[in-house]
Amino acid sequence: MDKQTITIYDVAREAAVSMATVSRVVNGNQNVKPATRKKVLEVIDRLDYRPNAVARGLASKKTTTVGVIIPDISNAFFSALARGIDDVATMYKYNIILANSDGDTQKEVNVLNNLLAKQVDGVIFMGHHITDEIRGEFSRSKTPVVLAGSIDDDMQVGSVNIDYTQAASDVIDLLASHKNEKIAFISGPLIDPINGMNRMDGYKKGLEKNGLEYNEGLVFESTYRFEEGLKLAERVKNSGATAAFVSDDELAVGLLDGLLDMGVTIPEEFEIVTSNNSAITNMVRPRLTSVTQPLYDLGAVAMRLLTKMMNKEEIVEKEIILPFGIEEKGSTK
Repeated sequence: MDKQTITIYDVAREAAVSMATVSRVVNGNQNVKPATRKKVLEVIDRLDYRPNAVARGLASKKTTTVGVIIPDISNAFFSALARGIDDVATMYKYNIILANSDGDTQKEVNVLNNLLAKQVDGVIFMGHHITDEIRGEFSRSKTPVVLAGSIDDDMQVGSVNIDYTQAASDVIDLLASHKNEKIAFISGPLIDPINGMNRMDGYKKGLEKNGLEYNEGLVFESTYRFEEGLKLAERVKNSGATAAFVSDDELAVGLLDGLLDMGVTIPEEFEIVTSNNSAITNMVRPRLTSVTQPLYDLGAVAMRLLTKMMNKEEIVEKEIILPFGIEEKGSTK
C-alpha cells in the first residue's frame, strides 16, 4: 500500500474498528479500551499512517497550526522570542510555521497571505514597522493576530512589549549620571514606531530631565546590522558624543568594534548602552551594558495570549507590558 495514500479509512479497515475509534486514538481521547487502542496503534505504526492536519482542520475548523512571521531569524532578538513562542505552542499542542519576511513590507503581506491560505488558527507577527497594508490584512482576516516585540498605533490586535519609552529615559539617566553631556541615539529606522516614537520620546525626555539639550546631530539612523554599526563609528565619534544609546544589539557590537578599531577606549572615553540584552552582548569584550528585556517571555506570553484568542477565552488585557531593567556591564563606567 502506498503510504502517501493511506487514510484513516485504511487504518480502520485493517484494525477492524470504526473510523471514529481511530480518530479517538489519534486525538488521545481516553474513551477507548486499552486493547483496542493497542491494536489501532500497531496498525498505525505498520502502515506508517500520518494524520492529515488539513483534513482534520476541515472537520474541526481548526488546523492547530500557528503562523509566526519574523523579519530576521538570524537576529538574536527575534530568535530568542521564537524559542518562547515554540515552547508554549508545544505545551498547548500547536504546530508552528515559521516564515522569514526579511523586514520587507511587500514580502510581509505575501507571507501573511500564504499563512492565511494554509488555514492557520492564529498569527504571531514580529515586524519593525506595521504598514497600513499589513494592518488592512489583519482587519480583513478573521484570524487572531498578536504582535510580539512590535508596536501598532491602532492597537487593533493583541501585543506584548516592554515600556520602550521609559527604558530609553532610564538609559539617559544612567549615562547622564556619569557626566556625559553629549549622548548619541543610534537607532534602527525611525519609521519603526518603537524607534521613531517610543525610544525617541524617552531619549528626549531623559535629556530634558537631566538638563541636556536635544541635538539632531546626535541622532543616527541605521539598519539593524553589525556592518552599519561599524560604518557609523567614525561619524559618532566625530559628533562629539561621549556615550550612545543603541536600539539593537548587533548594531551596538558594530559600533563597539568600530570605536575600538579607532583606538577609543571603552568605557573610559566612550560608553555604550544597548537595548535587548541578547546573548551577543556577553560574547564581546567589554561586555555590553543593556536594557534587559525578557526576550523568551515576550515570545511565550505572546503565544499564550494567542491561544486565549484562538480558543475565545476571556482576555483581561490585550496589550501586555512586561517588566525591564538595565544590566550594567563593561561598556559603562
